[in-house]
Amino acid sequence: MSRSAMDVASARGISSHPPYYSKPICSSQSSLIRIPINKGCCFGRVSSLSTSLHAAPRGGRRRTVGVQWCTRFIRCDPFKVHDKNSLRLREVATIMTVRSDLSGAATPESTYPEPEIKLSSRLRGICFCINAAVSAIVLIVLMIIGHPFVLLFDRYRRKFHHFIAKLWASISIYPFYKIDIQGLENLPSSDTPAVYVSNHQSFLDIYTLLSLGQSYKFISKTGIFVIPVIGWAMSMMGVVPLKRMDPRSQVDCLKRCMELVKKGASVFFFPEGTRSKDGLLGPFKKGAFTVAAKTGVPVVPITLMGTGKIMPTGSEGILNHGNVRVIIHKPIYGSRADVLCDEARNKIAGSMNLIS
Repeated sequence: MSRSAMDVASARGISSHPPYYSKPICSSQSSLIRIPINKGCCFGRVSSLSTSLHAAPRGGRRRTVGVQWCTRFIRCDPFKVHDKNSLRLREVATIMTVRSDLSGAATPESTYPEPEIKLSSRLRGICFCINAAVSAIVLIVLMIIGHPFVLLFDRYRRKFHHFIAKLWASISIYPFYKIDIQGLENLPSSDTPAVYVSNHQSFLDIYTLLSLGQSYKFISKTGIFVIPVIGWAMSMMGVVPLKRMDPRSQVDCLKRCMELVKKGASVFFFPEGTRSKDGLLGPFKKGAFTVAAKTGVPVVPITLMGTGKIMPTGSEGILNHGNVRVIIHKPIYGSRADVLCDEARNKIAGSMNLIS
């Protein structure tokens, strides 16, 4: 390997790269960056989302380097003495090693440029929030009026409430983006209990899935239930609460889901546990598949594409232009949670790769 280039050591090996990249770099794992002493280098925190690494030859124009590994700005020059009692770094070591919290740093493959937010996207986001809020206030009245009858005649499925929720979701998203649905024939009948699973990219996933018209119970964190109107509607629909960091709450959530399925209702899980920030499919947790394996109901995988680009994670106040594609896969049957988990994830991942 050439000493004149920057070497990046990671878990996959050591590779050589050009000394300068103009685009920001972002990744998630740790790596070792080895820099020869004949390169001048500056390190400093520049952003919590994107990090870049630059190196300049000795005597040339020096570029500021950002490495997201500390909370204070540090400048390091191998040609200067930083301690009165220490020798020159040039005589003590030939290579300086820096640990970064990035994997594949300074590689073109790990570049994720942050998109520019347009004014039209902000205006569309404001209009979307107003439209959703106004329609929710109007439709919650119908839900409150019908709630006593729902408890008497349809305590577990609550089809009337889900019809109102479908109407609300359709009104909210119709003016802003269109949905292309494939595989509607794979949906079980509304009277057939099942465990639905999907990838999670955006806040818009809920609106998109409600527009399908299926009566399934979502799993939601307890903090959402205190929001006026939205929290009331979730409680009346029978959404299952969950405290993410509470193991006891997680056990109670799975027990509640199994009870609902045995009573004839369906449940919906996002097995990743949270929304994806980069659009990639994360690892699946086995809770949903344990429910399906123990109750004997099918698992229905659903792939969502496009919601993350329209409303990215962390930017719920904007709404970009675009369309959404929903792929409903054939139900999966089985008695082993790990097998169901792998098969469902492979189907969703395969369709995502095929589309991209």
